[in-house]
Formats: sequence, structure tokens, C-alpha cells
Amino acid sequence: MVVAIGFEGSANKLGIGIVKDGVVLSNPRHTYITPPGEGFLPRDTANHHRQHALSILRQALTEANITPQDIDVVCYTKGPGMGAPLVSTAIVARTVAQLWSKPMVAVNHCIGHIEMGRLITGAKNPTVLYVSGGNTQVIAYLERRYRIFGETIDIAVGNCLDRFARVLKLSNDPSPGYNIEQLAKKGEKLVELPYVVKGMDVSFSGLLSYIEDIAPKLIASGDYTPEDLCFSLQETVFAMLVETTERAMAHCGSDEVLIVGGVGCNKRLQEMMAIMAKERRATLYATDERFCIDNGAMIAQAGWEMFRSGQVTALNQTTCTQRFRTDEVEVTWRG
Repeated sequence: MVVAIGFEGSANKLGIGIVKDGVVLSNPRHTYITPPGEGFLPRDTANHHRQHALSILRQALTEANITPQDIDVVCYTKGPGMGAPLVSTAIVARTVAQLWSKPMVAVNHCIGHIEMGRLITGAKNPTVLYVSGGNTQVIAYLERRYRIFGETIDIAVGNCLDRFARVLKLSNDPSPGYNIEQLAKKGEKLVELPYVVKGMDVSFSGLLSYIEDIAPKLIASGDYTPEDLCFSLQETVFAMLVETTERAMAHCGSDEVLIVGGVGCNKRLQEMMAIMAKERRATLYATDERFCIDNGAMIAQAGWEMFRSGQVTALNQTTCTQRFRTDEVEVTWRG
């Protein structure tokens, strides 16, 4: 029996989760929410994490009904992510590991999402679409690495949605992407937007600039509503993602597709991916907001896998990096 605790704080969510041999015992988190029309700054986000770290840690231990003595390994997010929030969370994890005399494992944030998705859905060897505020990648496993088949060449799809939400002054509670999704459900008219797929890669920055420019004019004219624009944005960017994912599945001969990351909660993205998967006689796997949005249990689960396969991070190596590629990690826990 191995019990792992995971600390996640790479962006605006602080999560601490506990996993015991593939069972999630607890997974509380707290989100830093800014006023409508504003993003979150690294310094302020790090302050948020520091303020809530102890209360979330207590909550995680209480919900799991375990003591620090029961913990076997302390896992934390090394990267990728925002520098200041990553460091503030890593310091908490490092302090706890030393106080409790526990070994540490540094976890790649992206791999945390993948391993959580595999655990919760039961997917064996899926092609993975990883979509979040900071990352957009199409991934498949081969020879002890998660290989990146395609990715964004500029901004992530979640960042694209979040920044358009700022244009419309949508609330950041519970998240701007969620509020765009709700408006999009009421949209009826499709606005033609730039569709940028370059081989296996996608680009969202030009599309975002275009819709930011035309949105005020279209709304002022009365021809289109904010709902129409949210609908159009979602349909366009999700079509790009489904296209590149299908191409990767064809290349790998894959009959499973797994969507992970915060944007993976979007029901319309899941619906479009399910249609593609059905046409390929493949199976779609996806999770809800408990596990696709950044959380501590996903770091605990990936760290649990790494620890059981012999990986431990020396204390003087428990650093953070804002840029930590998915394919940099040797996957020692899979055949």
C-alpha cells in the first residue's frame, strides 16, 4: 500500500489531493478569482496560494481520514506553469516533506492530467488531447515517453477562450471558459472565423485578434449577439482540435481518445470528439470538473506511479520550471 499526497499550484487553482493505490481519498482545492475582464497576475496568485495552503492541507488530511504518518511520498508540480505560484506551492510541499521525513517526487503537470484521466476513465492506451489555459497538445505514448504529435504554436485554447471572455466582460466565477460555454449554448448564428491548422499544429492568436476586433462592431450592429460569438468561437477552435486529434489517431491506429485539462470539461468539445470517435469506431474518454480542472489528486496519482517505479527526487533537485515539456519525462511506470 502506497499513499501519496500531491500539491498542485501551477496557475490560479491551489489543490492538495491524497491517493492510495489508485483510490482518491481527498481532493480539495481553492481557486483565485479576479474581477470580470481581468486575468490573474503571478504575484497575486502566489499570495493566494500561500494564504490557503494550510487550510487546504488540513482539509485534505481530514477528508482522507489519515495522519501525516500514513503518507509515503510527497509529490508536487515542478512545471509547466506560472513561476511564482509554482514556487510558492513547491515550498509548502518541501517544508511538509522535511517536517514529516518523507521522500519527494517532482511531477510534470501535463503528465499529472494524463495519469488522472487514465485512472478515472480506465482508458488503456489512448491518444490524448490535452487542453487547458496554458497548454494545448495532442499526445500518444510510445517507448517510455508521452510523444507530442501536435500542439499550439502560440497561445493555448483555454487562454484564447479566457481572453475573449475578458472582451465580453464575463465573470471569472467559476471560470471564464465555463461562462463562454453557457453563452455558446444559446448561440444560433455562426460567424466565419480564421481556421488555422498547420500540419499537426494549431494556432489561436490570429483567430483571437480577429474576433476581438470584430466583436464590438458585430454586437453594436445588432446582427449578432455575444451568444452567437461564443458559439462561433467554440465551434471553430474545437473543430481544429478534433481534426488534429483524429489525424494522430489515424497515425497511431488508436481506438481510444482521452480528453484532459480544464477545457476538457466542455460538453460541446466532448460531443464533437464523440462524433469523430464513433465514426472511427473508437471510444471517447473524458472526466468532469473534479478531475479535469487542475487538482492535487492528479499530481498525487502521477507521483504515486513514479514512486512505485523507483523514481524519487533529491531535495536539492526539488525546483520548479515554467517550461517543462511532456516528452521530457521518462515514463518508467508503463510497459
